[in-house]
Amino acid sequence: MEDLRVLKVVKDSAVRNRTQAINQLKALLVSAPSQLRESLAGLSNPRLFTACAGLDPQASAVHQALHLLAHRIKQLSAETTTLTRRIASITQAHNPQLLELTGVGPDSAAILLIAAGDNHDRLRDEASFAALCGVSPVERSSGKTQRRRLNRGGNRQANADLYRIVLSRLRWEERSRAYLQRRTAEGKTKREVIRCLKRYAAREIHRAIASAPLPVPPNLPA
Repeated sequence: MEDLRVLKVVKDSAVRNRTQAINQLKALLVSAPSQLRESLAGLSNPRLFTACAGLDPQASAVHQALHLLAHRIKQLSAETTTLTRRIASITQAHNPQLLELTGVGPDSAAILLIAAGDNHDRLRDEASFAALCGVSPVERSSGKTQRRRLNRGGNRQANADLYRIVLSRLRWEERSRAYLQRRTAEGKTKREVIRCLKRYAAREIHRAIASAPLPVPPNLPA
């Protein structure tokens, strides 16, 4: 999973830098001369970036800054697109079953495969994968009272990824929406239902990952 890890790190960096450049460009527009600001007002992001990229950098420092930021955004957008395609290609080649699951896209698959690959020796079964992702309940007891609390451990990126997968399923998948309605009618909060759905998603994802064995990292027994 080393290739996925390297590409994901570079893509995440490109996305952060692109967001920063967009924020800087829009902040500059707030204090730009009124004539320039009004000429760019109301444009969608793609049209705004194109317009700024076409500004004459020799006209003023503001024109130059907007021009450079727009070109930076364009370059980082192209990098992000290229890296997304490469990540999708690798995940599709390694585990197409994972990408067939509802809510699991190339980025999600990459995060989960990286988490599993980094902990190859811990993935004994589906329950161990759930614990790795921080979605297994933790038993707590106090006297005669026994209860379960949220697991705060595990890989936080994988946990956040499962959360996004569940939100996607609640939006697009009838099965998950029906489960939410049924459990909330029984008195569960939406947060509690999402925790349950994350656990179920982890179960499905583990099956998909187990269907295509991960390469064993160096210095670990096969």
